[in-house]
Amino acid sequence: MKAVNLFFFLLFGFCSLAFADKPLYVVKDGKVDKATEKGFKVWRAAACERCHGNNQQGMVGPSLIESLKVLTYEEFNDVILIGRNEKGMPAHKHLEKIDKSTGIKKVDLLYAYLKGRSDGKIPKGRVRSFEK
Repeated sequence: MKAVNLFFFLLFGFCSLAFADKPLYVVKDGKVDKATEKGFKVWRAAACERCHGNNQQGMVGPSLIESLKVLTYEEFNDVILIGRNEKGMPAHKHLEKIDKSTGIKKVDLLYAYLKGRSDGKIPKGRVRSFEK
């Protein structure tokens, strides 16, 4: 059993390290890399705009433009995957799954997209990839 746990720790630990070298998101001429575009699609599929607004400006839920300026990655991850029931934020445990087309967790794709929006690098509205 310990050998199996070690195997998965090494496998997923090194997979995470593989993404550490790459920038969180890339923007060129108003378009983004494929993974960040996928993060936008995760945003849409999870219907986050119902509480946070079409452009992440906030409505019933807080502005994610402002929230991502202060939340760490770990705090963001906890809010998304565990939720904040006392504040009306449901858990989105399904976003822990790996996206098949990118090999990246959906929560990480979402984080990259929202961080780019918060940093002012990704324009509001629909995003498109510069990659084919």
